[in-house]
Amino acid sequence: MLPIWTETIYVVLASLASFALSLHLVRWWIHKAREIGLTGKDMNKPIDIQVPESGGIWVGVAASFGLLIFIALQIYVSGYKDYNLELMALALMLFMSSFLGFLDDILGWKKGLKPWSKIIYMAPLALPIVVIKAGYSIITLPFIGPVNLGLLYPLVLVPIGILGAANAFNMLAGYNGLEAGQGILLMFFALIYSLIRGLHPSLEASAIMLAAIAGFIIYNWYPAKVFPGNSFTHGLGAYYAAIVIMGNFEKFGIMLFTLYFIELALFLRGLKDGIYKENFGRVQPDGTILPPYDKCYSLTHVAIKILIKIKGYAREKDVTLFILSLQILVGIITLAIIRYV
Repeated sequence: MLPIWTETIYVVLASLASFALSLHLVRWWIHKAREIGLTGKDMNKPIDIQVPESGGIWVGVAASFGLLIFIALQIYVSGYKDYNLELMALALMLFMSSFLGFLDDILGWKKGLKPWSKIIYMAPLALPIVVIKAGYSIITLPFIGPVNLGLLYPLVLVPIGILGAANAFNMLAGYNGLEAGQGILLMFFALIYSLIRGLHPSLEASAIMLAAIAGFIIYNWYPAKVFPGNSFTHGLGAYYAAIVIMGNFEKFGIMLFTLYFIELALFLRGLKDGIYKENFGRVQPDGTILPPYDKCYSLTHVAIKILIKIKGYAREKDVTLFILSLQILVGIITLAIIRYV
């Protein structure tokens, strides 16, 4: 294993490269997407603002190159090959899942890949992680502890976990900076936990992806100059599940993902009421937003109603900050109680 300072330097260099590449590619994409007409309406604005879409594909590209740069530094500078197989598998899965999301984006919102077809196409993208987890069979669950599932774990639960996280991350979305902000927080808390427990290569992978998202959110924060698209949500959701699986910290990863389980419950509530929910609010002429339904079918709806009760009004940026604050709270609580559950 590399000396700790050497590895730290390599992680920092790879993360800086990931950040710089993301920043450059997203800036280039904003102009290119406008040229080719790949734009969409910013739904929570009172006027018709067209914003370049699918900028998240470049986060996947930047993070993949960051992983490869880390591998190259290990091999060519220090002659080490620690975690190379895992990181190569992660880069391959990230690139493929981001591309699938990008394909969905360019085919058009609500006109792209059908939900069932995305499940079929997404499942094989977990193969790189399935292969490297062959021989591992133990999963640690909250309140249950370690469970030995044999081949059921790598062959069934790993693909389900990656597929589920990729699709779940897409459910809590639709507000400037929300998906990217959530991605930064998930990577940050995964990084902190990996650092505390000495979990490699999840530590390195979290840092590199966090840097790539940081380069993107500069242009995605309110008011957004670029949208992330499914290329971001599918890629990042799959990536998050993969680093949790590689680090064998499923218990922490599941608890950190609490908001998405709540979002799923609210989504199912909508289906029960015959509503396939939208997260967007009802925009008013002054830019404030109202709940789109009488009941809450998303955490975004909950945020709007709470903000109106507290402040008397809700704005798009407020909703994003409210949900990100909830995620920070979930992360802190998870770090504090993980040893007891």
